[in-house]
Amino acid sequence: MARVAGVEIPDNKPVEIALTYIYGIGRTSAQKILTKAGVDWFKKTRELTEEELTRIRQIIEREYKVEGDLRREVAQNIRRLMDIGCYRGLRHKMGLPVRGQRTRSNARTRKGPRPSSLRGRKKK
Repeated sequence: MARVAGVEIPDNKPVEIALTYIYGIGRTSAQKILTKAGVDWFKKTRELTEEELTRIRQIIEREYKVEGDLRREVAQNIRRLMDIGCYRGLRHKMGLPVRGQRTRSNARTRKGPRPSSLRGRKKK
C-alpha cells in the first residue's frame, strides 16, 4: 500500500478513487491532482512508479489542506460559531440539523435514536 498524506491508499483501485481515501480530497480534486502530476487516472495504485507517487505527494502537500490540518480547521470553525452564539452555533450545540432541515419527522442522524421510554406505550 502506498502512503500519501499519512494515509494508506489501496493498491487494487484506480488512483483517482484511491486518493479519495484521504480526508479533504474528493473525485474532482483527485482528478486535478493527477492531471497536474501527469498521471493516468485509471492506472492502479500498485502500477505507479516511485517518481509519480512523489509528484502526487508534493502537489497535495503544496496545494491542499488535508487530514489533520483540515479536520482541525473545521472543528475550529464550528467552535467559533458556538462561541459567538449565532444560530448555526446554537444548532451545533443542541445537536440538531444546522442547515434548515425539518426536525418534526426526520433528523434521526443528528438527534440519535428515539428515547426507548416513549416507544411502545399505549395512549391513555
